[in-house]
Amino acid sequence: MRMHRLEIEGFGPFLRPQTVDFDAFADDGIFVISGRTGAGKSSILDAICFALYGSVPRYDTGEKRLRSDHSGPDDATIVALEFSAGGERWRVERSPEYDRAKRNGTGTTTAPPQARLFVWANGGWEGRAARPRDVGEALHEILPLTQEQFLQVILLAQNRFARFLLATHGERQALLRTLFGTRRFEEYEHALEQRRKDSEARVARDGGTLAHRLDDAERLIADHDLRGELGGEDAEGGAPANTAARIDAVRQAAQRAAYRAETAALAQDAARAARDAAELALADVLARRDMQERRDRARHSVAALEADMARIQSVRDERDTATRAELAREGIRALDLTRAEAARAHDAREVALAQWRALAGTVGTDRTPPGTTELAARIDEAKHAVGGWRLLLAREERIAERRAELSQGRTDLAALQAAVDASRTERDVVVARRDQVDARLMQLAPSVGGRAAAESRLADLDARSAAAADAERLENEAATTERKALTADRALAEASVALADLRERRLRGHAGELAAELVPGEPCAVCGGVDHPAPAPRGEDPVSADDIESAEARVVIAVSEQREASDALATVRQAAARARGRAGDRSAEQLAAERAEAAQALVIATEAELEVTTLRAEREDCTTTLEALDAALTEAAPRIESLDRSLVVLDAGIASDDEALTEARGGFASVAERIADAESIAEAAERLRDAITTAERCTSAESAARARVEVDLATAGFESADTAVAALRDAAARARLDETIREHETALSAAKSVLLDLELQMLPEEPIDARAAETARQDTREAWTAAVQKTLAADQIRDRLWELARQAEAAQSGIAAALAEHETIERLAHTVAGKAPNTHRMKLETFVLAAELEEIVQAANLRLHDMSDGRYRLLHTDSLAARGAASGLGLDVLDAYTGRPRPPHSLSGGETFLASLALALGLAEVVTGRAGGIELDTLFIDEGFGSLDAETLDTAMRTLDELRQGGRTVGVISHVEAMKDQIPAQLLVAVAEDGSSEVAAHAIMPV
Repeated sequence: MRMHRLEIEGFGPFLRPQTVDFDAFADDGIFVISGRTGAGKSSILDAICFALYGSVPRYDTGEKRLRSDHSGPDDATIVALEFSAGGERWRVERSPEYDRAKRNGTGTTTAPPQARLFVWANGGWEGRAARPRDVGEALHEILPLTQEQFLQVILLAQNRFARFLLATHGERQALLRTLFGTRRFEEYEHALEQRRKDSEARVARDGGTLAHRLDDAERLIADHDLRGELGGEDAEGGAPANTAARIDAVRQAAQRAAYRAETAALAQDAARAARDAAELALADVLARRDMQERRDRARHSVAALEADMARIQSVRDERDTATRAELAREGIRALDLTRAEAARAHDAREVALAQWRALAGTVGTDRTPPGTTELAARIDEAKHAVGGWRLLLAREERIAERRAELSQGRTDLAALQAAVDASRTERDVVVARRDQVDARLMQLAPSVGGRAAAESRLADLDARSAAAADAERLENEAATTERKALTADRALAEASVALADLRERRLRGHAGELAAELVPGEPCAVCGGVDHPAPAPRGEDPVSADDIESAEARVVIAVSEQREASDALATVRQAAARARGRAGDRSAEQLAAERAEAAQALVIATEAELEVTTLRAEREDCTTTLEALDAALTEAAPRIESLDRSLVVLDAGIASDDEALTEARGGFASVAERIADAESIAEAAERLRDAITTAERCTSAESAARARVEVDLATAGFESADTAVAALRDAAARARLDETIREHETALSAAKSVLLDLELQMLPEEPIDARAAETARQDTREAWTAAVQKTLAADQIRDRLWELARQAEAAQSGIAAALAEHETIERLAHTVAGKAPNTHRMKLETFVLAAELEEIVQAANLRLHDMSDGRYRLLHTDSLAARGAASGLGLDVLDAYTGRPRPPHSLSGGETFLASLALALGLAEVVTGRAGGIELDTLFIDEGFGSLDAETLDTAMRTLDELRQGGRTVGVISHVEAMKDQIPAQLLVAVAEDGSSEVAAHAIMPV
């Protein structure tokens, strides 16, 4: 990375715009930033840090006074830095949050922080990002150093130079953690500790599960009398003495339960066979009773159908008569149609004749009815005359339109001339408005842009604010859930202790319970003796089996509640961590402040874009209007000339048409009336001719139809057409008659067939009784149901005992594996956490940082050896600290004069400076290597060189001179005169008369 140019305005002590050209010192390689105390030398480095990271380290813990105290409400605050990295040249501009004067009205408003990033391309600066967050993300990709790393490798700021050398273990660890990002190793430590706790809880949980399974099995064995002759029992005849024996006893009881289940299954099979036999017997009785009922119904059906035979014969006769009448249906229908058509044709002929006579009389024609030949001649004559008149009809119809067209054309000509005058006036007004819009757009140009970026940032901040609220809510919920989990843990512990106490008291009270059951003269259940000289007394507070069972139930409930509470706590913690990640590890207050800034920026950008959009639309309208007006004026002149010529031609044509139409009208008001009169006479002649022809044809058709009807009636056997019409039936009626006959025949045949089959069964006449068979069937069903329930119960007991035995065996083998895994995890977690067996008491993160520190010390010693003439050498020590304090990141200084190490605090001021400088440069090399091998072409050192004597100062100068090898530029902030004398390239910072600072000169002083 190489810095080229720095621009400062309204920042720190600098009020007016200042420019620092670092390229001016590139040839010399090293320069001094000088000026009196308080002039603002360190503020130049502050401006560089602010431009790249948006903050200044020395203001991080207090009020962020980045804006110059000399600035007024109308003064801007901006820092711009140009630098090269990754083969490209970049420019970043930043402004902090500050109060500025309102654009409208009086008073001030808070301007949000702003940032922009540019890259030099195609001969100019091109924008890459326009929001502080986007700029920060882009800069991190360009320069992959955190602010802390930047201050250690490029900008060695004041008060930070010797901190690393003289830091305590904790301070040094915090700094190295920030530089190398090793906090994840601390997270590994926490994760391993959580795994250790989880595995410990799992071992305890598996043990409780095993005991619970065996207790359940033994209760089931006792409840169903499956204990038998168990082996492995204690001397008292109670439960087996160890877990393996208890599991074996459960397996034996499961085998006895399996025998019981087999016996019950055999009984169930016998009950099912009896039930099936009873079902078959009842089915046979019910079948015979059903046939008896069907026989009786068939007898009644046959009798009813035979009684209906007379009605069916009447229906059959009606159907046959209708069938014969169908032979004459078509002839009768045709005669009716032709008779009606002949009557209509005769009426039409009389009407046509009357119309013809009426029209012929109006023109003095002979009223004798004409023949068809005369009518045809009259028709041809009328049509020929009409054809000639029609040629003038269109001209007559358009004469009024043409006169109106002439009048309208003269009006349009006057209107067109008026419109041309109005368009010229309107064009002058639109040109003036377009010039006003262009002027306003020029004013708004700097404010346009950034709305999309502002909206995106606002949406992102809304999502993060919601996530922050969720995180806060979930963290509160996690605290409540954690308290519930602790309560559940205590409840489980108390229930377990109570159960153990009851079991112990129960064992102690067994002898007293047995003694209380002894009867004089009867044998003892333990020894068999009939004498009981000294029975054991019963305890004052005996414990019953119910007490034990109740306590076990409470333990089971407590285990369940403790597991649910632990799961709920883990779920809430995971949700809170995800919410914090979505919120970007920022608080709701921080996000609210950022959102207010983003909302203000969006409002400003939106207002500018809306006004610009409106103005651009208005300017487009102006342009469109001008184009339309210019086009209209261009087209108007030829249109006026063309319209004037067409009006002259139209006037002449109207005069010619008037002369021809007067001749064509004759004695009529119009040509159309004369054509209508001639056409009406021709149409009347055509109608009369057609009516005469139709009447003659219909008379012939009627005679032919009458002859056909007479033949059809004789064939069908009817005396008259009326008799045949009365016998006719439509197709649906004939189908209904056929269906009635067919249904009766089919029903009678089917009933006789069924009755014949049932009569052959020789069934009794008395009703058959099925109650005895139904009672037997019900009894066998109930017996079978009871057998099934007994078998199911036996199967469930058998399956439950086998399952409990399997679960107990699995839990027993799982406990051993879980215990071995727990021991491994516990040993690893303690080692990573710096506990035994870790003899160095060094945590994993400290171990990683110690390796980094080892490399830093090696790089530092390469320079410290030359700077101290071989006397001093830094040593990394991981020896144990006193009183159990953390160790692994210690630093000592080996003094070659004594051969013994000593603490860094024992060095003098000048020695401390040299050791700190060597260590800082070594740290810079290691950090640079970890950041991807960034090339550091510009380096700044802001430290007190005034504490060095002349010889030590020369040593420091030689070291600084070595740093500029390879084209590197080194800037040193100092007011030591000796350094000014040795370094000719200088950047002078002076205080102006108003108290603000200025970059007075870039100078190469003569040596």
